[in-house]
Amino acid sequence: MADSYFPRWRVQPDAVEGRIVGTDERLAWPQMFAMGVQHVVAMFGSTVLAPLLMGFDPNLCIFMSGIGTLLFFVLVGGRVPSYLGSSFAFIGLVIAVTGYGGHGPNMNIPVALGGIIACGVVYAIIGLIVSAVGTRWIETLMPPVVTGAIVCVIGLNLAPIAVRGVSGSNFDSWMALVTVLCVGAVAVFARGMLQRLLILVGLLMAYVIYAIVTNGLGMGKPVDFSIVANAAWFGMPHFTAPVFNMQAMTLLAPVAVILVAENLGHIKAVSAMTGQNLDRYIGRAFLGDGLATVASGFAGGTGVTTYAENIGVMAVTKIYSTLVFVIAALIALVLGFSPKFGAVIQTIPGPVLGGVSIVVFGLIAVTGARIWVVNKVDFSDNRNLIVAAVTLVLGAGDFSLKLGGFGLGGIGTATFGAIILYALLRRKPAQGPVA
Repeated sequence: MADSYFPRWRVQPDAVEGRIVGTDERLAWPQMFAMGVQHVVAMFGSTVLAPLLMGFDPNLCIFMSGIGTLLFFVLVGGRVPSYLGSSFAFIGLVIAVTGYGGHGPNMNIPVALGGIIACGVVYAIIGLIVSAVGTRWIETLMPPVVTGAIVCVIGLNLAPIAVRGVSGSNFDSWMALVTVLCVGAVAVFARGMLQRLLILVGLLMAYVIYAIVTNGLGMGKPVDFSIVANAAWFGMPHFTAPVFNMQAMTLLAPVAVILVAENLGHIKAVSAMTGQNLDRYIGRAFLGDGLATVASGFAGGTGVTTYAENIGVMAVTKIYSTLVFVIAALIALVLGFSPKFGAVIQTIPGPVLGGVSIVVFGLIAVTGARIWVVNKVDFSDNRNLIVAAVTLVLGAGDFSLKLGGFGLGGIGTATFGAIILYALLRRKPAQGPVA
C-alpha cells in the first residue's frame, strides 16, 4: 500500500523525558499547543527584528510567516518540520535598494518587494529542478563541510545583533545574563514537558524578574503596560503592493543561493537529529520556501527562510512533530491580526529578548557544528579545514563585498565563499593538517 501524502500522526500518550517525538508522531493537544507557543517565541525575535531593520511592518511579517509555514507544510506533505520566518539574508541588499535610513517605516518598500518576489521565483525554479533531477549537483557544490559552515555562520553573524541589543547599559547586560541563566536552569534542572518548553519558560521567568527589579524596586527601565491597554484587539495587517524594478530584481534574485544553502543545511541538520533521510523532500522544500517568499513579497512582507532558531528548539526538546509547526503557524496568523499582541510583545524588555537571542543564536551555530560531527567531516583534510576556517571568519566578521551595483553582506560572502572555495580546492589531494 502506497504511503499517503500526509503522515498518519501517531499519538504519544505522554512526553517521556529524553524520548524523541518523531515527525509522524504527536503529543496530547495541550502539550502540542504549548510547543507551538514555544516555537512562536523562538521565531519571534528574528521575525520581528529583520523587518524592523528593513523598515517593514512586523505584524504583517508575523502573519506572512504563518502563511509561508502552512504553504511549506502542504508542499512537503507534512514530512519536514520547519518554521518559515523573515530572512536576514535580504537585509543588506534591501537597505541598499531602498536607501532606508534605519528609522521608522521604509517608504521604498514596493521596490524591494519586486526584488524579493524575483528571488522567490528563482528559488522555486531551483526547487523544481531538484525535484526533477535530484540533489546530487547541489550536494557536490555544498557538501556537509560547506552546509555546516554556512549554518554555523548564520548563528555567529547574528550574535553581534543580540549582544549589541543588550549592551546599552550595565543593567541591560546583567539582565541579559540573568535571562541566559533562566533558560539554562530550565534546560538542565527542569524535567518533562517543562524542560521541553525551556525557551518559553526561561523567557517568562526572566520577564517576571525584570518586572520585579524595575517596576517594583525602581532599578533600570520599567515595563510600560499602557501601550497594551491602548491597543486594539483586532486590526487588519497593512498590505503593500510590489513594484517591479529591474535593477532591484537583479540585485535581490541571487539571494536565492543563500536560501538554498540555508535550507539544505537545515534539512540535513533535521535528518541528523531525527535519524530520518529527508533528501527526497529537498526539492519540495525549496519550492515551498520559494513560493512562500513570493507570497510574502506580494503581500508586503520580507523574504522568508526555514528557521534555524526553531531547529535549535527541536534539538533541545527532541520534539520533531510537523504538526507543532501547523499550530505555531496558526498562532502566528491570529497574532498577525491583533495589534494588542504586538503591543504585548513590545513590553518584553530588550535585555530579556536579547538574552533569549543569545541562547537561540548560539544553538544555531552549534547546529552547524553538529552537521560536521554527524557527517564525520574530516578536518585532517586541508580542503575541509580551509573552507570551514575562512567561511566562519567571513561570516562572523560580517565581511562585505561590492562589485559594481551588486553587494554581499557577511552571510552572503560566507555562503558564496564557501561554495567557490570548496569547488576550487576539491580536486587538490588531501594533505596533512595545518600546523
